[in-house]
Amino acid sequence: MKFDVLDKKMRAFEESLDQFVLPGVFIVARLDGRGFTRLTKELLPLERPFDERFRDAMISTVTHLMDNGFKVRYGYTQSDEISLLLDKNENAFGRKTRKLISILAGEASARFTQAMGTLGAFDCRIIPLPAEDLVVDYFRWRGEDAHRNSLGAWCYWTLRKNGLSVAEATHSLQGLSVADKHKLLFEQGINYNDLPAWQKRGVGFCYRMVASSSVNAMTRKSVDVTRRKLQIEMNLPLGAEYDSMLRHLLKASENDTAVI
Repeated sequence: MKFDVLDKKMRAFEESLDQFVLPGVFIVARLDGRGFTRLTKELLPLERPFDERFRDAMISTVTHLMDNGFKVRYGYTQSDEISLLLDKNENAFGRKTRKLISILAGEASARFTQAMGTLGAFDCRIIPLPAEDLVVDYFRWRGEDAHRNSLGAWCYWTLRKNGLSVAEATHSLQGLSVADKHKLLFEQGINYNDLPAWQKRGVGFCYRMVASSSVNAMTRKSVDVTRRKLQIEMNLPLGAEYDSMLRHLLKASENDTAVI
C-alpha cells in the first residue's frame, strides 16, 4: 500500500474523536494532580494543613504555564488544581481539545516534578464557556471551593494534632456549619480570618504592563518603555471586588491589552 493511501487511511482513525472549541467561546483549562492525595499524605513530609514548599511548586508550575506558547489571560491555583483562562481569540492548534489537553498536562507534570523533586502528574480538562458571566462564575466557584476546603482542612488537622484519629476527626466535623468550624478553631487559639489569604482563596496570576527605562541600542540614550510582567497575587480580593477584577481582565483581553 502506498504511503499516501496508508497515511490518509490511518489519519481517519487518529482524528475520529477530535473535538474543537467553537470560535468566540472562552476556553478554561483545569488541571488536577493525579494521585496527589497519596503523594501529599504518604510520600512527602509536608506541613499540615498547608505546606509552603508545595505551594511554591504549584506557583512555579502555573508561572511556567502562563508563558508556554498559549496566550493565557488569567491563571489560578488552589490546593492541587490549576485553572487557566485562555485568550478568547486563542487559535493554537485550531482550538483542538486533544492538543490543548495533552500539552498542558504534560508541561504541568514536567514542571511540577522538577520544582518538587518528585514525580507528580496532572490530568487536564477543557471547559468551554460561552459568556463572560460564566467565566466570572467559574472562578468564583473555584474560589469558594478553595475557601470551603481550607476551612475543613484547618479543622481536620487541628483535631488530628490534638490526638484524634482519622475516623474521630472526620466524625467530629460532620454536620458542622461554617460558624461552628470557625468556633472550633477559635477555641484552639486559631482565628481563621487572620490566616494567610493564599490558604483561604488560592493564588491568582495575570500579566500587567509596567513602565521601565531602557537604552536605545542605536543612540545609547535612555528611553521610557512598557514591559509585560507577570503578577502573582497572593491576596486575592473577595466577592464583588473579585468579580470586578475578573471583568476588568476580560475587558482588557477584548482590547488586546495586558493591564489588570
